[in-house]
Amino acid sequence: MNSRMRWSIVGIVIILLVFAGTAAYLISAPQGNGQKTTSSTSTSTSTTSTSTTSTTCCSTNVVRIGYFANINHGQALVGLFNGDYEKALDGSVQIQTTLFTAGPTEMTALLAGKLDMAYVGPSPAVNAFIQSNGTGLKIVAGASNGGALFVVTDASGIKNASAGGITSQLKSKTFLAPQLGNTQDVALRSYLLKNGLVAGVNVTIQDTSNANIVTELIQNKSDGAWVPQPYASLILSKAKAHVFLDERSLWPSGSFSTAVLVVSTPFLTAHPDVVSRIVAAHVNETLWINTHMTQAATLMNSTIAAQTGLGISPAAMSGSLATLSFTYDPLAVSVQQQAENAYQLGFLGKTPPNLTGLFDLTILNQVLQQMGLPTVSS
Repeated sequence: MNSRMRWSIVGIVIILLVFAGTAAYLISAPQGNGQKTTSSTSTSTSTTSTSTTSTTCCSTNVVRIGYFANINHGQALVGLFNGDYEKALDGSVQIQTTLFTAGPTEMTALLAGKLDMAYVGPSPAVNAFIQSNGTGLKIVAGASNGGALFVVTDASGIKNASAGGITSQLKSKTFLAPQLGNTQDVALRSYLLKNGLVAGVNVTIQDTSNANIVTELIQNKSDGAWVPQPYASLILSKAKAHVFLDERSLWPSGSFSTAVLVVSTPFLTAHPDVVSRIVAAHVNETLWINTHMTQAATLMNSTIAAQTGLGISPAAMSGSLATLSFTYDPLAVSVQQQAENAYQLGFLGKTPPNLTGLFDLTILNQVLQQMGLPTVSS
């Protein structure tokens, strides 16, 4: 190879190195996205990691709220759909809603970072809290008290709890609940266990959606179900069925939590102002429902019909509301007992549940103080 050829090769290599360096710089250099950073009620962001999931938190202009088409989520059925919650946010933050049919699925979404806040039963909330080692969520308010019934078909031959002989009445029967580990599922399994009945041994429990439960009992395909309202009243009005037990009879003063308002811990940390406005709207909605029950019932019914296609007769709606009350108090003592029941069933691991840190009622009590109302305790 002569010297001229060697210098030509060197020149080519130098040119290639220059182009490579330029390309590397262009790839690694910070790029503008043509977007302007704007703020709504909060602009801080953070990243959190739990034992079950890793999520990026949080949107600065959207709050994502989960709920059920259940009467015990009444504040959501009214306030999320008549504009009250949007007004509380002054248009600075949008609300995105997602309809769920059972709590465990909803809590999976929250821990996965797909929800920021949610109306949910206590048992799934406790389970998610424990699964995340206490880092995933906080209960920031209560939503409802009562509103769960154990109903049975006439064809089952089962009478009612007051007739006595509960074990013999229920033995070898098949019962339904909304989803494994949800609040009514835990209540059903706990009640059966206390009466010497174990699922898969001397009684059968099948988990399905509330809507399917109604159909199953109308068709006499199962013997009964432990369900929230309005599904209990729908069963009573559409199927040949009767009440075996009103769950209120199992609790002191008939009070127990059936729905609470939770927030993901990362969202609460990043956007306490947004959470405060939602909690304030929730309290106002609770007060309004309790003083305008007829109007509230109409609004709840229209929301349920719009979201599920399921219309509720005035009699069924009246029956539903007669079995529950709306409250912003999470009824913490009952939540603790429900957690103990779930633990006894083997849902919460091998050690008794430690719920320290589950409740954060700071914002709720600040709102109540500002409104001149008594505070609540966790």
